[in-house]
Amino acid sequence: MQAIRIIRDEHQSLAAVLHGLLYLVREIRARRMQPEFALLGAMIYYIDTFPERLHHPKEDEWLFRLLELRHPPAKELLLRLKSEHRAGATKLKQLEQSLVRFQQGGPGEFAVFAAAVESYVAFERGHMRSEETEVMPLAQKYLTADDWAAIDAAFLDHEDPLLGTDARKEFTGLFRRIVSLAPPPIGVGPAPA
Repeated sequence: MQAIRIIRDEHQSLAAVLHGLLYLVREIRARRMQPEFALLGAMIYYIDTFPERLHHPKEDEWLFRLLELRHPPAKELLLRLKSEHRAGATKLKQLEQSLVRFQQGGPGEFAVFAAAVESYVAFERGHMRSEETEVMPLAQKYLTADDWAAIDAAFLDHEDPLLGTDARKEFTGLFRRIVSLAPPPIGVGPAPA
């Protein structure tokens, strides 16, 4: 069941980026820092490219599909979580657009961006909580050793089908870039002026 560890690790990485994004919004709102658009953009890019393009599709295709097959009463829960994956993609597009408007339109666009960040963070936190507290226990109870072997193989093979590169290495590098750009206490970048 290596996939459980991988999913939890990926959730932790995403949670760290979400926490950092929320922290930055609060600091900008309190006027303790100026917007760092390169950092904000890198954080949103990470959310779009790793969780949305690799993590969620693998959950849908492997974990959720096999759990529904082995435990049909989980169907309603799994349909809700799949629907949340689609809704999350829509919310992310709104977040990306609000960042562009904030960057191009100036401080007058900050409130919309901040609201989009807060909404997205709350949504994703709730979604991950459901996966970890509802889906994982059911999966551990009902999936077979063969199911886990297939799920493990899928999650261990995070290869980007578009680029043909090892996605895990690419996104580890992106995560490090975010940490190096982010100011303390969320990263090791320069402190706000």
